[in-house]
Amino acid sequence: MPAWTIWRHPAPIGARGRCIGGRTDLPVDHRKAKRLAHRIRAHARRQGLPRRVVTSPLRRAADVGRWLRRWGFDWCVDPALVEMDFGAWDGQAWSAITRDEFDRWMHDFTGFDFDGGETLADLMARARAWQPPCALAVGHGGWITARLWAAQQKGQAPLPGTWPAPPGYGRATSIPSAA
Repeated sequence: MPAWTIWRHPAPIGARGRCIGGRTDLPVDHRKAKRLAHRIRAHARRQGLPRRVVTSPLRRAADVGRWLRRWGFDWCVDPALVEMDFGAWDGQAWSAITRDEFDRWMHDFTGFDFDGGETLADLMARARAWQPPCALAVGHGGWITARLWAAQQKGQAPLPGTWPAPPGYGRATSIPSAA
């Protein structure tokens, strides 16, 4: 497969101001999920791609897969696409996380596990190791950013000031096959 495309899921309901990762399974507006599924279907048609898609099992991504399945796509779920596990922080309001806790993360940016979650280094390794079973996927901003970082920075560890913002909700990211 020469390249594949992953879309970030639509904006989840109830995420504003909260640390949302792999433990917090928020819904999305069904119209936004359907709209993104339409865009993916149109992309597949324009590119002449097979009607196959893989998504994270979290509702904010899987709801898009459900729409595509209704329209004849072969849809599968892969837990390896789940967003980063923010441990004890997952689902918490950002304002509830103390400055001391936040500083702990900044001092160990890739090794901090959010008190029982996943480190950024672990997420990058998981994203880098994932082999796409098809040319179309729906996932999460942190996962997509980790995959791109691993491909573009060739082993260089990120620092808090160098970690890029994730793609916008519903945005497509093309990943080269070698990435």
